[in-house]
Amino acid sequence: MWKKIVETTEFINQKFNQQPEVGIVLGTGLGGLVNEMDVKCTLEYKDIPNFPVSTVESHSGKLIFGVLGGKMVVAMQGRFHYYEGYSLNEVTFPIRVMKMLGVKRLLLSNASGGVNPDYEVGEIMFINDHINLFPEHPLRGPNLDELGPRFPDMSEPYDLKMLKVAREIAAEKGIKVSEGIYAGLTGPSLETPAEYLYVRKIGADTVGMSTVPEVIVARHMDIPVFAVSIITDLGVPGKIQKVNVAEIIAVAAKQEPKMTVIMKELVALI
Repeated sequence: MWKKIVETTEFINQKFNQQPEVGIVLGTGLGGLVNEMDVKCTLEYKDIPNFPVSTVESHSGKLIFGVLGGKMVVAMQGRFHYYEGYSLNEVTFPIRVMKMLGVKRLLLSNASGGVNPDYEVGEIMFINDHINLFPEHPLRGPNLDELGPRFPDMSEPYDLKMLKVAREIAAEKGIKVSEGIYAGLTGPSLETPAEYLYVRKIGADTVGMSTVPEVIVARHMDIPVFAVSIITDLGVPGKIQKVNVAEIIAVAAKQEPKMTVIMKELVALI
């Protein structure tokens, strides 16, 4: 894998040689943040050596370099998922490459199902912890000592300083936000009522199919992480309804402007 990381990094540096400070991963229905960027370079995933290709309709599959909040950033417009058939090493490969490109902080977004009975559809939740329910671990196998330790500490998976700044931004802008725990499952099926109940009982506030592997790999490389989730449907007894991907994308897109404000301001202040 180390050889692939180096090869991919060298290819990208040949295409664009300015070092990004912040990496951003944009989830389902949340790719519009790039409209706020002064875009300098766009690379299609399919053209990048060793990169997986996004197979999900709502993930466009572009690596975008540009200025946001006065800083050079690199944004993934669309991520990769375990349910697409990729290993977690492949899912998290771009995070490895971001580190090699010079990224010092990572910002993540996703759409998820709320299991906290106090949540509503459209709720914006800052993630302050997670529960890993994936059957595979992204650090399984030989350790890449060049990138991080064999047994990385996970006592602070989400950066407390960035969380504090994000809270202050939301308050200043009058944006209602919650804070809670995200459970990561494989998907692609949405959860049954019993599974929603299980996820709630083990301590989660929301459940989704991404983010956790990326955070583990980022923390392995000592990259501080901030993550935000938009609650697109509810897994609360009495509130569970049939839902499809189009509806999930629509809810995420409606709340995206608020998330964009928070992300842009956060990049400027960190």
